[in-house]
Amino acid sequence: MRVLVVEDNRNLVANLFDYFEARGYTLDAAPDGPTGLHLAITQDFDAIVLDWMLPRMDGREVLSRLRDAGRNMPVLMLTARDELPDKIAGFRAGADDYLTKPFDLPELEVRLEALVARASGRGRSRVLQVADLRLDLTTLDVTRNGQALHLYPACRKLLEVLMQASPAAVTRDRLEHALWGDDPPDGDMLRSHIYELRRSVDGPFDTKLIQTLPRVGYRIAPAGAPPVAADAAAETRP
Repeated sequence: MRVLVVEDNRNLVANLFDYFEARGYTLDAAPDGPTGLHLAITQDFDAIVLDWMLPRMDGREVLSRLRDAGRNMPVLMLTARDELPDKIAGFRAGADDYLTKPFDLPELEVRLEALVARASGRGRSRVLQVADLRLDLTTLDVTRNGQALHLYPACRKLLEVLMQASPAAVTRDRLEHALWGDDPPDGDMLRSHIYELRRSVDGPFDTKLIQTLPRVGYRIAPAGAPPVAADAAAETRP
């Protein structure tokens, strides 16, 4: 499980790393709101542990902008705010769970496991659909207007990421990370894969779904869908 911890308390972050890495988790950390938002938008995590009181941008604002950007990974809000109105505000901003400080590390672990288990399949549709394009995440079958499409694995992975985010844009960084992790190849291999994806998904059809957003990345959206503001993805670039 890969978890992003957005927390400015260094001692707490160190404790989380010691505990979770010993149990096989992979953790990344951000010390403030904008850095956490950038990582959450451009990289893939199984879950996010998000502090409320953060420098430069508080956790509720981070969470709200994350959801506006189309990122739906589970988020557990971690905070000393234990009043009911605070909890309600956190859930309304898009939190999936809420844990108050101080807390026990085993409880945090169990809550994260439950969130990731639900997000990975239980109670969630295993079919993605945008307009007449469908991707079955169980069988990996791709169809458009009932016609089977044959995609290379890399193109299918790109399609999955784009469809999960639709109608929001997906940055080039995030797409490259989905394919190659932290070691992308030299040259613009992403452009080649997007070309192949377009040829399969849009080539035989009059209505085009894959769109290029200059200086940001790509999105897949139904014809006539209103533009999605690219601010959340663009302004968090370093």
